[in-house]
Amino acid sequence: MHRGIMKKALAIILLLAPLHLCAEELKSGIDTVIMVDNVNVTAIKQGNISRNAPVTATLLSAADIERNGISALKDASLVAPNFYIPDYGSRMTSSVYVRGLGARIDQPVIGMNIDNVPVMNKEAYDLELADIERIEILRGPQSTLYGRNTMGGVVNVYTLSPFTYEGIRIGAEYGSGNTVKARISVYNRPFERFGTSVSAFYSQSDGFYRNLYDNSACDWERMGGGRFKLQWYNTRGTRIDNTFAFSITRQGGYPYAYAGEDIVEEGQTVIANGEIRYNDPCGYSRTTFSDGLTVRHDAEHFTVASITSYQYLDDDMLLDQDFTPLSYFTLRQKRSEHSVTEDLVFRSRGTGRYRWLAGLFAFYKHGNMHAPVEFKQTGIERLIVGNIPDGMPKPVFTSDELLFDSRFKMPSFGVAAYHESTVTLGKFELTAGIRFDFEHDRLHYDCYSDASGTFGTTAIEPFEHDGLLRKSFFEVLPKFTATFRANARTSVYISVSRGYKAGGFNTQMFSEVLQSLLMAQMGVYWNRDFDIDKVVAYKPEHSWNFEAGTHVASSDGRFAADAAIFYIDCRDQQLTVFPEGQTTGRMMTNAGRSRSFGAEIASRILPFENFELFLSYGYTNARFREFVSGRNDYAGRIVPYAPQHTVSARASYGVEIPARWLERITFSVGYKGLGRIYWNEENSLWQPYYSLLDCSVAFVQRHWKVEFWGRNLTGTRYDVFHFESISHPFVQRGRPRTIGVTLSVNL
Repeated sequence: MHRGIMKKALAIILLLAPLHLCAEELKSGIDTVIMVDNVNVTAIKQGNISRNAPVTATLLSAADIERNGISALKDASLVAPNFYIPDYGSRMTSSVYVRGLGARIDQPVIGMNIDNVPVMNKEAYDLELADIERIEILRGPQSTLYGRNTMGGVVNVYTLSPFTYEGIRIGAEYGSGNTVKARISVYNRPFERFGTSVSAFYSQSDGFYRNLYDNSACDWERMGGGRFKLQWYNTRGTRIDNTFAFSITRQGGYPYAYAGEDIVEEGQTVIANGEIRYNDPCGYSRTTFSDGLTVRHDAEHFTVASITSYQYLDDDMLLDQDFTPLSYFTLRQKRSEHSVTEDLVFRSRGTGRYRWLAGLFAFYKHGNMHAPVEFKQTGIERLIVGNIPDGMPKPVFTSDELLFDSRFKMPSFGVAAYHESTVTLGKFELTAGIRFDFEHDRLHYDCYSDASGTFGTTAIEPFEHDGLLRKSFFEVLPKFTATFRANARTSVYISVSRGYKAGGFNTQMFSEVLQSLLMAQMGVYWNRDFDIDKVVAYKPEHSWNFEAGTHVASSDGRFAADAAIFYIDCRDQQLTVFPEGQTTGRMMTNAGRSRSFGAEIASRILPFENFELFLSYGYTNARFREFVSGRNDYAGRIVPYAPQHTVSARASYGVEIPARWLERITFSVGYKGLGRIYWNEENSLWQPYYSLLDCSVAFVQRHWKVEFWGRNLTGTRYDVFHFESISHPFVQRGRPRTIGVTLSVNL
């Protein structure tokens, strides 16, 4: 059935393919986006360029954001083809997959900017998006202009400006899971060239899953925050924007259900298939604040802009890492991080034959982390004592709990210079760019184990281990595009670009390091050359992206579409592998090489007045070309966690009402589908293609709107995450059917 639905959706999209993307104007009587030819794809770095520029982009207006129920970046998943963010774990989890690229931990594959300020830590990606003017999702490497961790693309978020809206905005929402949201914002222009805005939001939810061990909610959440913006400009071309934002998050999280055969201990079932049942607390808390200052001046022939930011993140994750009622081990990861960035951008003005852009970027980050791992009785017996080879004595510890404690200081800095030139030759446009990027990372570690006892005649004593690791990376990131514009609405382009994900240090490996040192103290691994730098550090990941695409729109503005095909060669792939000679433990290393190819298409059509139809489809085929994990060779297997097919469709229809108290009723029906998703490198486990249906009815007046909505109305049962811990499989189920009502007031 799912396969049939997918084929029908694809057939409709292909029929609309000749209509292609983004017309000069899409005329509609409903509260939909008005799409104009000159749009700021990225306001500072790329300026006002037409939507038929050589980039694959999805633009979400404020109306699109409301209609799709987007309150966080993960809610935008699948709206753009081949763009997938699974909703699992906690708000710390920000795994993004684009065109088959992505990773569960450490460096992201896509960058995120809010009002042109880069978000430096992906653990802050999953934030509340309140009062957003538009979101732009650019796919394909953007490393030439944006540098590190943008090999899959960039998401640009722009908040509402007091020069765009003036007044008071109030919002409230109630939905399933006792979910409550509230926001209020005030936009004011006390002077003609000076504007301010103040906004605040709060949300809470009791969640949808319960921990059967103590019958507690395990995915509850409480979150609040605000934003304060100042904007000023003068008649001589100078503009100053400053935005301060903060948020506080407290949540449970990690509703991982056991997916194996029932675990039976001493004749009693400890945990059954499908149950969420763990005995130690899990949760996540986060506090963030940031300040971004943009100063821009338009001279006669060029524009110069300075984008300066300070960002602070403080978070605390608590995990029962075995996710069972058995007492294996727990982890706490408490961290604070300070970041400072500066981006100086020069760009030519005008629409002459030659245009250019040049910039300098620098950042400094300093993080502190405390990550104690506590092994409990079952963990000691089965993971430590149980790994002693036969014929050797078994250790006897003086305590039934062992602490492996790690503290880290993680300073890093980077500098970059970049340039891009564009030449117009009749209907052809050629662009070449290059970026030189340098980064230096350090890891100061201080580790401790309180293990004490005996191993035969040998005493086991507490020990400490500290040290310093250094890594430097230098990258050259070129880009080339060629565009042919048949007219103002039709273009064809090809592009070649290089992207990269930053290298770094996998601090999660240090509990394994301490276990190995403990084993070495007992003489178990006495002849093993244990290189901490080799186990913990990993190099950058690189890719070459080859793309061809087209943008076409009808002259009357009622039909528009994008289409693109791509091929990606990824090298030095950052993968989690099993080190040789170890029976437990994993490490991040540059073990793989993969290739990914596919296609994307997105269409928007207005067949008649007050009716809008949007369709998009993405296909990705990503396979390992080289990947030896230390135990198996996975060459030729499909890269896990990235969906092969993504489908999104939405139809909206507005009915005009001739009344002062009610002006319009808008009906919207949406469909999302994705799959298959493989959960492991062996490709032995997968989530089949599944479908989600949503709809909404909105009653609209110029000063207010009431919207009744429902999501996953068919109650589709699906998994968003699958993993193993201590050889035990776990899954997180997708959100069940939810319904709610949203009230918006504009005064």
